[in-house]
Amino acid sequence: MSVTFTLDPRMTPELLAGIGALWADVSNAGGAVGFVPPVTADDIRPEIVKLLAAVADGRARLLVGRGADGSPVATALLTYNAARIMRHWLWVHTVMVRPSLQGQGHGRALMAAVAGEARAMDGVESLRLTCRGGLGLEDFYARCGYREVGRVPRAIRVADDDYRDDVTLWLPLRQT
Repeated sequence: MSVTFTLDPRMTPELLAGIGALWADVSNAGGAVGFVPPVTADDIRPEIVKLLAAVADGRARLLVGRGADGSPVATALLTYNAARIMRHWLWVHTVMVRPSLQGQGHGRALMAAVAGEARAMDGVESLRLTCRGGLGLEDFYARCGYREVGRVPRAIRVADDDYRDDVTLWLPLRQT
């Protein structure tokens, strides 16, 4: 399957519903995207509204990957920093690939598209993201060129008896 990536696509009710369904699928498959299963698209809708508000007012950019049928199969959000002294790098979060498509190179394609879009933005020199430890995500992001720059042990509580590290990763976009 080929995936086409679009930065800041025109939001339609179908795209909104598709992002909600994707986010619920990723969350319910154990994905580290801010929710603990079980969740529904209705549970996630308030977060999507916040995400879209950030895009609408210029605080963030939304990258959506669509399959051949036009439905969203991957997303990533690039968020600008409010602090003037940190505007040279962006946060990357809400990185998702439809669970049934994982392991087929779509995650690598998504991260390459994220880096490509960020390189095209004025003044953006680096990307920063965090991920939940214990899932092998650090290795995935390392294969995409990111390096671990910090770790907070047990900062994420997935369940009463399940704590994970919060891992910070960094990708320079330009040679210094």
